Amino acid sequence: MATDTLKSRAGSGSSAAGGFGRLLLDNGALTALIVLVIALSVLSGDFLTTDNLLNIGVQAAVTAILAFGVTFVIVSAGIDLSVGSVAALSATVLAWSATSHGVPVALAVVLALATGIAAGLVNGFLTAYGKLPPFIATLAMLSVARGLSLVISGGVPIPFPDSVSHLGDTLGNWLPVPVLVMVVMGLLAAFVLGRTYIGRSMYAIGGNEEAARLSGLRVKRQKLAVYALSGVFAAVAGVVLASRLSSAQPQAADGYELDAIAAVVIGGASLAGGTGKASGTLIGALILAVLRNGLNLLSVSAFWQQVVIGVVIALAVLLDTVRRKAGATPVAAGTGGGNRGRQAATYGLAAVVTVAIVGATSFLHNGSAPAGPKLGLSLSTLNNPFFVQIRDGAQAEAKKRGVDLTVTDARDDASQQADQLQNFTSSGYGAVIVNPVDSDAAGNSVKAAGRAGIPVIAVDRGVNKAKVAALVASDNVAGGELAARTVAEKLGGKGRIVVLQGQAGTSAARERAEGFAKGLKRFPGIKVLAQQPADFDRAKGLDVMSNLLQAHPDVQGVIAANDEMALGAIKALGAKAGRSVQVVGFDGTPDGLKAVKDGSLYASVAQQPTQLGRIAVTNALKALDGGKVAPMVKVPVKVVTRENVAGFTG
Repeated sequence: MATDTLKSRAGSGSSAAGGFGRLLLDNGALTALIVLVIALSVLSGDFLTTDNLLNIGVQAAVTAILAFGVTFVIVSAGIDLSVGSVAALSATVLAWSATSHGVPVALAVVLALATGIAAGLVNGFLTAYGKLPPFIATLAMLSVARGLSLVISGGVPIPFPDSVSHLGDTLGNWLPVPVLVMVVMGLLAAFVLGRTYIGRSMYAIGGNEEAARLSGLRVKRQKLAVYALSGVFAAVAGVVLASRLSSAQPQAADGYELDAIAAVVIGGASLAGGTGKASGTLIGALILAVLRNGLNLLSVSAFWQQVVIGVVIALAVLLDTVRRKAGATPVAAGTGGGNRGRQAATYGLAAVVTVAIVGATSFLHNGSAPAGPKLGLSLSTLNNPFFVQIRDGAQAEAKKRGVDLTVTDARDDASQQADQLQNFTSSGYGAVIVNPVDSDAAGNSVKAAGRAGIPVIAVDRGVNKAKVAALVASDNVAGGELAARTVAEKLGGKGRIVVLQGQAGTSAARERAEGFAKGLKRFPGIKVLAQQPADFDRAKGLDVMSNLLQAHPDVQGVIAANDEMALGAIKALGAKAGRSVQVVGFDGTPDGLKAVKDGSLYASVAQQPTQLGRIAVTNALKALDGGKVAPMVKVPVKVVTRENVAGFTG
């Protein structure tokens, strides 16, 4: 009897172990996720904590919700490239209707969801009835939805209603609402796929559309429903994202459609259609979030992070592909070779993923951390020489003082910056330095750091609706006035100019524009032909200036809110730059100063970005030690022209 009991227990234990093994064998993405978690837990003591795991859930929420909607489309052999833009449009409609037009919040939420449904129905109609390839139809919607979001908002972030902003809070002070919404939407997606007629239709259409049609399915109507569902999920994702940032950003979720598609494919779905499930999609989204979180915690270079993420995504998909092929290999009956082949493929490639992650992160880690306090620096972008110089100055000062400084690149994505700031907070950094992508959107994350007792220093751009220990910045208003006066005086007080504005929502863009306006008031003979945003980007500066030249070929001067846009304008102007058209930039970057020397750029209102970085670190350490920090630290600006550029050191 006792022997039978022991055998029964052993059998049940073996059955449980076998069940877990089969689960891993049947889900390569789950195996990859477990390997990732184990590897990152070994590499970082800050990774496997309750706060950080919840943090990862919050960061995965928006991508996962988008990806659940995309799963419907991919299962039915389609593609939806518009979900990121539809998310931004839906959130913008909600904020615009509720705050600017007094629509009750409940009705505004319905309007946001209706916006997602409408966008999805248009995608479905173009695909099913218009016979457009899904790639083309949804690519067109990507552009239309993003454009409408910019038109409605005027290119400026719109504050979110407080009642909806609570979606970014926590329940019971421990469960983040975005995680709860993600779980609910995941269960809904699983129910639709596994328990409904429309779900079964998706698999049938994806497996063989013609066979589905011949079997009596109304394929065109089903496609309308599929894309409408994708639109609804995109709208929900947009509301969750905007609630985290307390504002609807017209440029929000840019590129998120690629993350959503990657999550679906990593989760085991085939782009050819016919396969895929909600649980796999959730695992795919978690893999992306775990990777980004772990690489932040390990202080891997912001530039290398994209390489590592791309490699691991490829390995995760390869793991699943090889596992499937190994399982499909014909073997002699009764040998169990198929299972052994699948097991060898799964665990062999899992080992490769482990070695790749451990090797890459060990190689790319910034080395042994100094014994001093840990500081985090989140920059809006490292795709701009000005912010690279801020980073260099901060790193030089941190090295001098024996400080462990982690630098992250938000890539001009307010949501990604919120994730990075949350990572710093949950990992217990001593102090945080932030250069906001958007001054409003950074507010919630800065408040969270404050509640955790972590001082925050803002650099170059301020943070709205949240208290920072200090703002280290140039006087952008005064600099804008200098830029306006410089170009006006060069033109003799009379002339026609255009203004290239910075990225909407940033304090730097707003303050410099205010300075331009103040400075030009003193010169009534100067006529502003046009003012257009080029987002502090050289390529956009080139495009915008090229377009403006078509309408205003007689322009005589250009004021740009930074040197990058000014350099783009110079490229568009060609031989006119520095001769018939005088261009004034802002920042004093190395490329800008070189253009001043060459004479193509008349002047640059030079900041001292390296000093901004150094002073930010100094003030962060002072605040961390409980010392008195001035709330505003102004770094002087200076007009640099060809006459004094040789003596300017920055």
